[in-house]
Amino acid sequence: MKSSQRLTLYIFLALILGIFFGWLCPQWAVKMQPLGDMFLRMVKMIIAPLIFATLVVGIAGHGDVKNLGKIGLKTIVYFEIATTVALILGLVMANILKPGVGFNINVSDASLALVEKMKVAPQAHSMVDMLVDSIPTSVVDSMAQGNLLQIVVFAIFFALAICGVGQKARPVLDFLQSTCEIMFKFTEYVMKFAPIGVFGAISATIGQNGIGILFSYVKLIGITYFSLAAFVLLVLVVTCKIIKVPFRGLLKTIKDPAILAFSTASSEAALPKAMSLMEKFGVPKSVVSFVMPMGYTFNLDGSTLYLTLATLFCAQIAGIQLSLEQQLMIMFTLMLTSKGIAGVPRVSLVILTGTLTSFGLPTIGVAILLGIDQILDMGRTTVNLIGNCVATAVVARWENEFDYDKMKNFLKKEKN
Repeated sequence: MKSSQRLTLYIFLALILGIFFGWLCPQWAVKMQPLGDMFLRMVKMIIAPLIFATLVVGIAGHGDVKNLGKIGLKTIVYFEIATTVALILGLVMANILKPGVGFNINVSDASLALVEKMKVAPQAHSMVDMLVDSIPTSVVDSMAQGNLLQIVVFAIFFALAICGVGQKARPVLDFLQSTCEIMFKFTEYVMKFAPIGVFGAISATIGQNGIGILFSYVKLIGITYFSLAAFVLLVLVVTCKIIKVPFRGLLKTIKDPAILAFSTASSEAALPKAMSLMEKFGVPKSVVSFVMPMGYTFNLDGSTLYLTLATLFCAQIAGIQLSLEQQLMIMFTLMLTSKGIAGVPRVSLVILTGTLTSFGLPTIGVAILLGIDQILDMGRTTVNLIGNCVATAVVARWENEFDYDKMKNFLKKEKN
């Protein structure tokens, strides 16, 4: 068995064992959370230098600065289309399946108190605010906070400056090329700890909430995951067919980071490994290093779909009927507010609370969602990852840079 196959098996076994351990030994399971936290911290220490080095090398290494503008424009266009479709699908599913109708679960005082705090959380995410916030005042601070958008902006300017200096900057470019190789090897070492991190994260989640919470919220969980699956099938699979990339092959390629994203509910945990695999899959480094980090700011397909679904859920449990015009206005608002907020704890719930308050809708539904937010987050984070991996293939194909021979050889090698 290959090392990659062993890792997949170990992660999957850790996921299953974590669920049973959290169910049977909840008091001990909640104490396993530090294992998950330590693994996530190990991943976070990789991300900033990895993204910076790969993006600079991807841009400056090819020396084709003019191409950067085209790639950026095509990336944003695809992101906007994908997230808009996700919002519309969430709206349709909420109207057809009605997850909030007949819902009756008691809400704890602690949950209500947390929702009140979310109401006053900063919501400044207009287009102007987003553009201003994308410029780092200190790249060191941006790296410390894990602000991917600011790191990308600094890396682009740094790469352009290298191209402008020319041959004198060659030692810096060589150094960053070596840094790329080191960080990918570093990622391999960190991924060896993934099963331990997965076990700690999932067992603590089940131990804290109890296995019974899955049955109490079964309708809402089922509708959310059904809607996410529908997006994958109707949008991502169809997109892959259009660009002639086998979706099953792509999914098999990114199975490790996908399982990691699902079990930890963390996009950051899966990002380094996913970037490495998509490059092996046939997407050029320059595209992967630009599209993937940007995707975690502008292309959160799973999260945007969930936001419209959750907004209508909150209205439905209160017995409020929203007109089509109101629903479209909510969707348009979420289209703007859901951008540029990746990495904020409970980000979807914060945005949801702000949206409900803005439209005068009761926020009691957010307190209900708090009970299973971790479980729902596992699904939407996984779809975010898959969506961004598909996005890299789309942009590469759009630029006529996708290496189909490399993809076929990689899939053939993985099959043997």
